[in-house]
Amino acid sequence: MLTPPILALAVASFGIGTTEFVIMGLLPEVADSLGVTIPQAGYLVSGYAMGVVIGAPLVAIATAGLPRKTALLALMLTFLLGNLGCALAPDYGLLMLARVGTAFAHGAFFGIGAIVARDLVPPERLTQAVALMFAGLTLANVLGVPLGTALGQALGWRATFWAVAGIGVAALVAIGLWVPAGLPGTRGGLGREFRALGRWPVLKPMLISTLSSVSFFTVFTYVTPFLTGVSGFSAQGVTGVLFAAGIGLTVGNLVGGRLADRNLLATVVGGFLGIVAVLGLLTLVAPFGVATVAVLVVWSGLAFALVSPLQVWVVEAARDAPNLASTLNQGAFNLGNATGAWLGGTALTLGANYRELPLLAAAVSVAGLVLAATALRGRAMPPQAARHAEGMAPSEPA
Repeated sequence: MLTPPILALAVASFGIGTTEFVIMGLLPEVADSLGVTIPQAGYLVSGYAMGVVIGAPLVAIATAGLPRKTALLALMLTFLLGNLGCALAPDYGLLMLARVGTAFAHGAFFGIGAIVARDLVPPERLTQAVALMFAGLTLANVLGVPLGTALGQALGWRATFWAVAGIGVAALVAIGLWVPAGLPGTRGGLGREFRALGRWPVLKPMLISTLSSVSFFTVFTYVTPFLTGVSGFSAQGVTGVLFAAGIGLTVGNLVGGRLADRNLLATVVGGFLGIVAVLGLLTLVAPFGVATVAVLVVWSGLAFALVSPLQVWVVEAARDAPNLASTLNQGAFNLGNATGAWLGGTALTLGANYRELPLLAAAVSVAGLVLAATALRGRAMPPQAARHAEGMAPSEPA
């Protein structure tokens, strides 16, 4: 199933995921090197996320007329140059500019890459193919971020960006060699793409994607103080917990892709049901270390089991003009990242404690569950037919 073209996409997503998240482990080194405070260095995380949100539609429009392989190569070249810019940036302002420039490649790459992965496999395996591409992103959290952090702490933070640039070179070569040419770009022009975005069957899964991300990052943004302040872990112990959670989200991503190829909407609804239940359980077991780890692993798996099904849902809903919709769904995920961090932080500022954050996240997931459940009908039909019955055909309303 892991064919060379999909492996090439996974290598690229590993590099993109590493460069997005590794900065969080290098904030003290960056702050000390550039003469800024750690909170100021933290804006490099927010700057990247907003670069994805703003850049996704702009880059999707700019690459709309390109063959998809050409677009992927151009995006990886942007990623490579952005990381070289990070490694060479002489001051904070230019580092921020390089981070935002790198982020512009993020949303469009995953958006177009999801369509390419889908087109390279039989219909009964399309969600698995998308999940395998996203496996690079999940593995970045398990391997890329801790290794990149260790490298930066040992040799300086610039060494990490040089290493990520090396991954970009490998991905660029792999895409050039293995992704087939002849995959068309947008058919029917940008007007058709924008009209697709105006349909509720396309907007619904995008909104659900945002809600799933808001729910996850309402808790995950503050997982370190949650673990140390509520569950009693040491700062060193948190690293092991996060590694275990990374394994959970990697496995969940792959399992979610397999289940969604059997029944996409049932997978999404079931995932949200599980998330609501597990977040409630997390509040109960939070003072108990071993139980907390087990619940966090399951929660991470359930959260990332939704990623590829929701991406495929958007692509299928806009299958007559999927490029812009697929790319904007990546912006929706990142908007959810930022919103979840804001929501959790606001709740804490207003007096909530860390143990209450899972309940707030569960409430957000309930909203996603309700939206997804409204589309769940025709369950007795085969998966592909059921998808069309869910309003995914362009001519049918939701």
